[in-house]
Amino acid sequence: MTARPASRVTIKDVAARAGVSKGAVSLAFNHKPGLSEATRDRIFRAARELGWEPNPTARTLAGSRVDTVGLAICRPARQLGLEPFYMEFISGVESVLTEHSCSLLLRLVRSVEEEAGLQESWWRGRQIGGAILVDFRPEDPRVAVAERLGLPVVAVGHPSLTGSLTSVWTDDSTAVTEAVRYLAALGHRRIARVGGTAALGHTVMRTAAFDEAARTLELAGAWQVTTDYSGEAGARATRSLLTAAARDRPTAIVYDNDVMAVAGLSVAAEMGLDVPGDVSLLAWDDSQLCRLTRPTLSAMSHDVHGFGADAARTLFGVIIGQGPGSHPVPTPVLTPRGSTAPPAERDRVPREGPVGM
Repeated sequence: MTARPASRVTIKDVAARAGVSKGAVSLAFNHKPGLSEATRDRIFRAARELGWEPNPTARTLAGSRVDTVGLAICRPARQLGLEPFYMEFISGVESVLTEHSCSLLLRLVRSVEEEAGLQESWWRGRQIGGAILVDFRPEDPRVAVAERLGLPVVAVGHPSLTGSLTSVWTDDSTAVTEAVRYLAALGHRRIARVGGTAALGHTVMRTAAFDEAARTLELAGAWQVTTDYSGEAGARATRSLLTAAARDRPTAIVYDNDVMAVAGLSVAAEMGLDVPGDVSLLAWDDSQLCRLTRPTLSAMSHDVHGFGADAARTLFGVIIGQGPGSHPVPTPVLTPRGSTAPPAERDRVPREGPVGM
């Protein structure tokens, strides 16, 4: 006897499972206002449990189809695969796109100029319904392109860099100041920063904040080195800083990402220096890497997965004309671990300025 085929799941089934009307399901999947986040989440969960997806043709006719979001990143492929920040950020983006039955179109580019052309090509070719833009530079050409095209975007960057675009950002200046003040409060008077790519807007802001904190605290020594965020560059910068005579080298180093901080820890071991006895190390962007080292790395922690999810949710708000608009995400906070401590007695320099937290 031939088995009777299973009945097809319909929008009515999803509505019944979620305890809402069919109209509410339609509002949720067409990204329309009128539903609470809790109701929207319940509808998406019911659809996933039943294995239901909206009919693509119906969504197109409704004029609300957003099947693909674009994201281009100007980093070498090998480096991107090793950097926890972007893996966590993309994971956060994907968590929201899944709720909207939407895909991510990811491309690596060699320059922001190349990306500006790519975003225009994607939009004119109807390959994307919106885009998330990252790694802004001063006078970034992508701002003018997005404004001219009317391309729905969310810019991950400070509003001073993103023109009229809706943006989400972290307060890098406050976080850098907190890191330097913490190390100074421990007694460090010679502090270095191993920074990221000099052309990036957030690097410029971090550099200015570090200089200002060093002046305010009247540090005896303050060094800044720019890199490309790679472990190799972080190791070279650390080696250069620590090969100076003992009285002329930093007793604490702040790194602009966790990969470079891990590399710096290896260099200290290679040179026979104790962490934190001889030098304290502090990473930006806390990750599993920071918790696997010995000693564990102190870090400026923030929810990178949540940052990506926030950017994606804000983009859908831009697309439908509803949402929070430009806003900051929570500022990174200090998470002290085993890699930071007061400097050794021999390295202490009398304090000459305020160091209160």
